Amino acid sequence: MLPASPQFTAAQAVLRRLCEEGHQAYLAGGCVRDVLLGREPKDFDVATSATPDIVLDLFPRTFAVGAHFGVILVSAEVDGQPTLTEVATFRSDGAYSDGRRPDAVRYTTSAEEDVQRRDFTINGLLLDGLAKHANLRDSVIDHVGGLADLDAGMIRAIGAPERRFDEDRLRLLRAIRFAARFNFAIDPATQSAMRALAPRIESVSSERVRDELTRVLTEGRARQAFELLDETNLLKHVLPEVSRMKGVAQPPQFHPEGDVWIHTLMLLEQLEPACSKTLAWGALLHDIGKPATYQPPSGPDDRIRFNGHVEVGVRIAAEICRRLRFSNDETTQILALVENHMRFADTMRMKSSTLKRFFRLNNFPEHLALHKMDCQASSLDMRGNLDNYHFARERYEAIPAEEVRPAPLLTGRELIAAGYKPGTAFKAMLHAVEEAQLEGAIQTTEEAIALVEAQFPHPNEPQKHE
Repeated sequence: MLPASPQFTAAQAVLRRLCEEGHQAYLAGGCVRDVLLGREPKDFDVATSATPDIVLDLFPRTFAVGAHFGVILVSAEVDGQPTLTEVATFRSDGAYSDGRRPDAVRYTTSAEEDVQRRDFTINGLLLDGLAKHANLRDSVIDHVGGLADLDAGMIRAIGAPERRFDEDRLRLLRAIRFAARFNFAIDPATQSAMRALAPRIESVSSERVRDELTRVLTEGRARQAFELLDETNLLKHVLPEVSRMKGVAQPPQFHPEGDVWIHTLMLLEQLEPACSKTLAWGALLHDIGKPATYQPPSGPDDRIRFNGHVEVGVRIAAEICRRLRFSNDETTQILALVENHMRFADTMRMKSSTLKRFFRLNNFPEHLALHKMDCQASSLDMRGNLDNYHFARERYEAIPAEEVRPAPLLTGRELIAAGYKPGTAFKAMLHAVEEAQLEGAIQTTEEAIALVEAQFPHPNEPQKHE
């Protein structure tokens, strides 16, 4: 059954208008695939024999976002909700000299010719969105064997895989994403081409690689995706630092699950669909410093060590974030997750003030989530020791926000009024006051002044001489 949504209603109106004018028009691409899989499409795209100038003339509100490639956006309002329908003219592409876009396109009236340029068979299906067949599959136009591959759970390039991947090299990562998202296998010939062409992914812009990897991490089945990245040789070209985790042993008494790579895969396995990108990247990179800091046991009574792996990991993660052009805010949070993931081991021993400052970390629930995954991935049964996690979570939820970030009892103004001269000592004074306040030792401004006067010599007091 076709879905009922404003986006589908708008797409049907576009189909109807085009067909009334004598043009071929079908739903195309991912929306057809998703409908057949019983998934809710995010949008509905239309492929048509009408050329862009005709589309522009037929609809009152349009945007020529990709007119050079035959793509027009049609704007409409359905039930008070604005919608955009992408309408693409059937075309045949020329050479792809930049590995992303065709140098030239030729419009065609053949739907079969149009689908031959698409990436994978499951994305090359067309659907008559106006037909009223009892069986939805009877409305599908399949020129590429996509229905059979949907039924078989197979990702297969249309035509020659090498040509499809050379046209747009990001398709190398898209194949991984679709295989993981749908839990499909990759056709052997397609996978062989991916391994052979893996080095070409390095010519794709950092932003496009970042966005595709983020989708891989946040759509579910991230572990499966990264295992496929490794099997196809893509991992060492997009994230060589992660590839170096393989074979890096860990002390079995703390990590019975295996090496750093296996441990990281076990974290990725726990990522929920639609999780935040910063948590996903934090999970991937939290132990990124271990390969560079590996130290074997120095003797029979010693163990494997990774001294300084957090600090090294922060530097490596910062370079990855810079290379992939994450925003400043995203980078800050990813690095904070890497930098603080080991601190949970000390939570039960932390002073109240230290614990409260720990809770002040931006988006502390992400730190909690990472720690829980880290613990569960440090075992054979995905259970792990969650004592520190439960303690931290319960304390975090129990302490009122005003106790974690209390209003200051003192400012520089009160210190000046008390006779202290502004200077570097002010920072130490205010820190001492806040420390006592967080510990619950003082609660008023008067108590804060008394504490400062007890710990810091007053400038007006005579100096004592022995």
